[in-house]
Amino acid sequence: MLLYFKPGACSLASRITLTEIGRDFDAIKVDTETARTAMGTDYLTVNPKGYVPALEIEPGVILTENAAILQYLADIAPEAAIAPAAGTIERVRLQEWLNFTASELHKSFSPWFSGRTLEDDETSRAEAMLFRRIGDVERALSDGRPFILGPTFTIADAYLFVVLNWSKFIDISLARWPAVAAYVGRIGSRPAVRAALVAEGLIQPEAA
Repeated sequence: MLLYFKPGACSLASRITLTEIGRDFDAIKVDTETARTAMGTDYLTVNPKGYVPALEIEPGVILTENAAILQYLADIAPEAAIAPAAGTIERVRLQEWLNFTASELHKSFSPWFSGRTLEDDETSRAEAMLFRRIGDVERALSDGRPFILGPTFTIADAYLFVVLNWSKFIDISLARWPAVAAYVGRIGSRPAVRAALVAEGLIQPEAA
């Protein structure tokens, strides 16, 4: 498999999942501003939409969109047990969280990654929306569940962790949401997550 990624972007969830299921894969870095890969090729020939992730599962067969890629990976590795079975209410709950993360939480971070400095009133409006969505996650975790669907890690946690972790890049502390802060720390300590973060240069490898 071949993963097209941008360091720290939502494609990190696909890398985490690939690592969790133990699948061999190669990864190619993409500059989404210029639509060029690290090999100098035109990324638009891979994904005409221009953003990451894209996953080539075999020559000429490419998947895009995190929710689709993550579910595909979970389904080809049922032994990893990182997604409920298709057709169950638990799978629908998983899809609910994947869609929330993509359409609401992810979108709420977008103003800070627009490439321009926000005016004060823009910052206030953006923070209000972002804080509301982080609050949604806080309420879901307030019953003490270790993962977003309950007692078991799933692909929804991989995606949710990646997006919540963006708070570090925009200097927003998660301390006001203690359940979320603990959750991010818990997911971030998983070996597969740490390995993915190291691979993208986001944290330093642990000393031997």
